[in-house]
This record gives sequence, structure tokens and C-alpha cells, in this order.
Amino acid sequence: MTNSRMAHRVGIIGLGTVGSRFVEQFNLHNAFDLVAAWDIDPNACTSHKDLVQIASSDAEVIAESDLVYIAVPPLHHEKYVRDCLANDTAIFCEKPLGVDLQTSRQLVAEVNQSGLPAGVNFVFSSAPSATELQKRLSNQEVGDVLRADLRLHFSQWPRGWHEKAQWLRLRDQGGWVREVVSHFIFLATRLLGDVTLENSYVQYEDGPEGSLCEQTALAVFSSQTVPFTLAGTSLGYGPDVVDLTLRGTDGSLRVWDWYKLQAATTEGWVDVFPATREELGIDAYSAQLNQLERMVNGDEHTIASFDEALRVQELVESLLAS
Repeated sequence: MTNSRMAHRVGIIGLGTVGSRFVEQFNLHNAFDLVAAWDIDPNACTSHKDLVQIASSDAEVIAESDLVYIAVPPLHHEKYVRDCLANDTAIFCEKPLGVDLQTSRQLVAEVNQSGLPAGVNFVFSSAPSATELQKRLSNQEVGDVLRADLRLHFSQWPRGWHEKAQWLRLRDQGGWVREVVSHFIFLATRLLGDVTLENSYVQYEDGPEGSLCEQTALAVFSSQTVPFTLAGTSLGYGPDVVDLTLRGTDGSLRVWDWYKLQAATTEGWVDVFPATREELGIDAYSAQLNQLERMVNGDEHTIASFDEALRVQELVESLLAS
């Protein structure tokens, strides 16, 4: 029997780094028909005009779409989520929900009350590295989990491909804690249950009263089962490091460079998946859109809820306030 469902009409607001990636991915996925996109930057619109119909306004994107992907900086998420709610349009929003917790709590309440399909883009809600990790932990392939440790290093922030997103350098809505650490806090909550911030230290590039984002962040979280630690910096020469390691009594597993899952041996780390990093990244986007299709259809799915995103935001903002 063939699937008689029509492709969902999807629009994108925001054509920066991540928005651009989703233009390509939505165009490749049979469940979605990318019908419109818009960005406040005319140059961004021009550079995508051969890939998607450029709308005359953000309002036109929402009016033309069954689902809107909101890929603008966090300070503008509130506006576009509410615009989608007013139009009864399903929502796929970038994280974080915002930077003001009171506003985000109210927004989550409005989304939940609407009953519309709505989710937030945390890559580890469906990435193969995360789903396989969760399966192996559930099967106790590493025995009892003893601890989880997140290690980050960025020799440059924002990174090279964020050249047009200099807001990521600013404290009001940017920084790598919001941009990167949030993904791993989300994953930790999926793996370990709810986590609580116990201790933290943050050092800012231009001091506590400045406007630039963090350079160093250290934190200890607790869960019902194991401690979860963070040590991150954007200081110093060297390759970028993005490494979440879970150590158990009988083995250890780590998510390395976002999409790679590795298992520990007595001689080092071995890749669980034989594919290249690029291939694994494509698989992660495809898996995310498969789950997004399920969300819009009203089926069971793994896309992060607005409630989950709010909990991550609460932890992130508590960390940054330390």
C-alpha cells in the first residue's frame, strides 16, 4: 500500500548557516515541499533564490506554510512562534527558545495550550549517534554508568562558518554555551533523566560587566543516577574538541565531533559506525526530518518538545549567570 499523505508545505524564516542547511535537506525529503523562505538580509535571499521561492515577507512564509522552521537569532523566536500560533501553523523552532526565562515560560504555556504540532531543533533528539548511545546504555552494554563528562574547545568563536552570525559572539543571545552546550544538556537529560546545576564558573572575554560571550565555562550537574561535568573554553591554539564521554563499570562510550559514536577498548577508541563524519551528518539531518514528519502527522516522535527546551534554557541561563 502506498502512502497517500500529501507532502507538508514548509517555510523557513532565517537563511543563515543552519537555515541554509535545512533548505537543502527539506528539498531532499519526500515528506516536505519547501514552498517559501525569507530573511531580513536581502543578500541571503538572493543567494538562495535558485533553491527556494523567496517570499516578500516573513508573514507570507507563515501564510503559505503548514509548518514553519524558525531559524533566526534567539531574540526573535518569541515573535515568530506567536505569529505561527496566530495562524494555526505548526512550528519547528531553533534553540534556545529565547534568553528571557519568564518570556519563554509564557511562550511554552501558549504553545501547549494551542495543541499545534510544535518542536525544537536539538540534533540529538534523533541523530544516530544519540539513538545508538541510548540503546546501548539501556542494554547495559557499559554496565552501570558512573559519570558523564563533556569537554569542549574552540580555537575560534564564532567558528569560521559563522562569519555572518556575529551575534554569536555577544552575551545577550550568543555564546557557545547556548549554541553548543545546550545540545549536550538536552542529550544528558534524555540519557540520565532531569539534571540539576550544582556548581559552575564562567569567565567572560571582556569581564563580568562587558558585552562579549564566555571564554571559559566549568560546571558540575547532578542527576538521579550520575554526575555530569562540563569543561569548555574558546581560548588557545588547537583543533576543536566536542566530546561527551559516558564511563561505566564495564565499558565507556563517547559522542565525538557531534555525529561519531565511539566505544572504548584497552587500546583506544573504536568507531561504532563505519561511515565518514560527513555521511553521519547527512544521516542525522535525514533522521531529524523523519521525526519531524511524524510530529506534524500527529504520530509518536522524538523531536524535542517546548517543555524540554525550556528546561535546557533554565539550566543554560543559570550556568551563564554564575
